[in-house]
Amino acid sequence: MAKDCSFDIVSEFDKQEVVNAVEQVKRELASRFDFKNSKSSVELEQDKTITVTTEDEMKLKNIIDILQSKFSKRNLSLKILDPQKPEPALGGSVRQVINLKKGLTQELAKKITADIKNMKLKVQASIQGEQIRVTGKSRDDLQSVIQMLRQNEDKYNTPLQFTNYR
Repeated sequence: MAKDCSFDIVSEFDKQEVVNAVEQVKRELASRFDFKNSKSSVELEQDKTITVTTEDEMKLKNIIDILQSKFSKRNLSLKILDPQKPEPALGGSVRQVINLKKGLTQELAKKITADIKNMKLKVQASIQGEQIRVTGKSRDDLQSVIQMLRQNEDKYNTPLQFTNYR
């Protein structure tokens, strides 16, 4: 009797790499000439949000560029960054909150499972909280699903990882 194979589709990021990237941004802000004597700060709060505070919009844009480059160098997807609208803060400064996306939303999970079902393969996709479990008898079918999801990753606007492949 053939044994079912399965894998999970998740959307996660390495928390320690995010901490390291934010620390690198702080060090660069302290050493760069164009940020000397400016009241600029980057704070990571509970692995859920990054708050950038600075004097004006131009410096805010520069800090976000630095943050994105540090994320790229640490192999963190820029798709986990969900920047909110810049808002005025105390003392004429500007603040922007950047949420970190983790887990699959219900709408995205439904969209992914619908795409898997449209492939007409002998696999089942079931939503389990913030992840999707895909099961099937053929490992080749599971590999085809992974390949299709990797090709359509831009459409989902979320980084996807595939875990527990058995």
